[in-house]
Amino acid sequence: MAEIQWQDPFCAEGNNCFRIGTDTDGNSYIAINGEEDRYLTDSHEALRTMIRDIKAGKADHLL
Repeated sequence: MAEIQWQDPFCAEGNNCFRIGTDTDGNSYIAINGEEDRYLTDSHEALRTMIRDIKAGKADHLL
């Protein structure tokens, strides 16, 4: 498995902090900050779609 490159945590007020990561194999990862060994993985496009939907207010309850 390729090494995951984690971005800085995204922390919303009063919520958990999430980290997004990518690898050179075209996978994306999302984990709770501090628990990067337990993560969800999918394609870059699936992660982009999820982030766009959250920003559009379609899934704001997730964060």
